[in-house]
Amino acid sequence: MDCDRTVFDTLIIGGGPAGLTAAVYLRRFTRHIALVDKGNSRLSWIPVSHNYPGFPEGINGVELLENLRAQLANYGGRVMPGEILDLRLEDGVFVGTYAPADGNGETCELRALTVLLATGVADGGMPVERWDEAVRCGAVRLCPVCDGWDVIDKRIGVVTSETNPVGHALFMRTFSADVLLFERTPESALGEEDRQRLAAAGVKLIESPLAGVTMSDDMKPILHTKDGEDYRCDVFYPMLGETARSDLASALGADTVECDKLPVDDHCRTSVPGLFAVGDVTRGLNQIAVATGQAALAATTIHNMLPWALRPALDTATEQS
Repeated sequence: MDCDRTVFDTLIIGGGPAGLTAAVYLRRFTRHIALVDKGNSRLSWIPVSHNYPGFPEGINGVELLENLRAQLANYGGRVMPGEILDLRLEDGVFVGTYAPADGNGETCELRALTVLLATGVADGGMPVERWDEAVRCGAVRLCPVCDGWDVIDKRIGVVTSETNPVGHALFMRTFSADVLLFERTPESALGEEDRQRLAAAGVKLIESPLAGVTMSDDMKPILHTKDGEDYRCDVFYPMLGETARSDLASALGADTVECDKLPVDDHCRTSVPGLFAVGDVTRGLNQIAVATGQAALAATTIHNMLPWALRPALDTATEQS
């Protein structure tokens, strides 16, 4: 177990693309870090990402995570499987209670001068049969921004969302002329202006609320409404809704906004000095490229704010031998 009285330069919480990228940068800055990860990165759900730069044929989410872990290992870093249960400040040092994944309930404390949260979001629920299989084969998709291009001219089913009930359906109309919008609840979330926008764009509104989703033998989503009707689509966007995993920051008094997300400044600093946040846990666009860009900014800022870790001089005699 890695717990002793060591004070790390940075404790990184979350081992998705944001946390791993920040760890790579900090290790290349020769910083002493601890990276704790529960293993729940949403990136692992992605069968192929086609809009992450540098992969013209796309990249599988699990493969990208493995590449990032291998890159971190090249610089002497590694992922500590487990969870940070709580986070507090003691005499200007962050202290996190670490529960190792294989610790049989035992915990210990990790100390650090700074903390970087890359904890992501928790998705809301929607009854979808064979969820994992449906996501991995692309029948159920989670990000219109990520993969709208990949479903051009398909029959697309979308569910209303709480904050912008018609926005995602209109967005998908860019990619297909056959878009169906399903109500999420018995009481319609749509106003008259929303209905007019849908009609003008040619989006078909299904008035009866969605009751559930099953998968056909050939892995096509079949959307069942409460009036007993069934609608077969090529792809389904459940628009789950999300809640940021920001509890650790909130406990330290960090400001939060809608969906419990953390507002950060241009250098990914939260309202708590020394506490940084990157990726989907922050307010902004949920994209891998955004998360890794934030990680680079945050890691460089952290390095520059910490006391310099001066490189020791080489032993001349040893070098000559």
